Amino acid sequence: MLPRGVVAREAHADVAAPLHPREAAQIAKAVPKRRAEYATVRHLAREALGELGIGDAVLVKGEGGGVDWPRNVVGALTHCDGYRGAVVGFRMGVRTVGIDAEPHLPLPDKVLPTVSVESEREVLAERPDDGLHWDRLLFCAKEATYKAWNPITGRWLGFEDAEITFDLTERTDDATAAGTFRSRILIDGRTTDGGAPVAAFDGRWRITEGLIVTSIAVV
Repeated sequence: MLPRGVVAREAHADVAAPLHPREAAQIAKAVPKRRAEYATVRHLAREALGELGIGDAVLVKGEGGGVDWPRNVVGALTHCDGYRGAVVGFRMGVRTVGIDAEPHLPLPDKVLPTVSVESEREVLAERPDDGLHWDRLLFCAKEATYKAWNPITGRWLGFEDAEITFDLTERTDDATAAGTFRSRILIDGRTTDGGAPVAAFDGRWRITEGLIVTSIAVV
């Protein structure tokens, strides 16, 4: 789901992993479950950074909620029940990345209108009941979109600021499918990284073993 040059690490359970004091301070008031998730994704990120030749990185939260990555590195983290993931790459080869994971379950009642635009809801309403939870997939893709957007713009992107369309390219059985998506940006796409304005992101998605994973990588 990611291009060459992007290193990924994943786990399906938390691991006992030490935190740098600055990281620990950020999560000190959180419940144990949240602290374990926080530590695990940073452990995975440090493993991935190690493959790039970068050791002992301190991965504190920066502005916009993302990680303050080492210089010349882009990356993204995600976690949900049963899954933890981290991806990193050198900025010289990858402009930005975004990933997200969600359980393959319907969105809770009344959530869809708050995370979608009207055109997206119209498409979802016309989809047949094919066993895929497209509403949750939409939410997952929006989260990956924000994670790719914020590092190169320094700005917030609301759920109403992107319109996502999906293509289904693989369907193995009721519980396994894959495809692509396009996230069209509905606000000013100017950036702060010296690159071209963003009009849209192209991404990939996969549903397998009760999990949805979405990814965006701009090279």
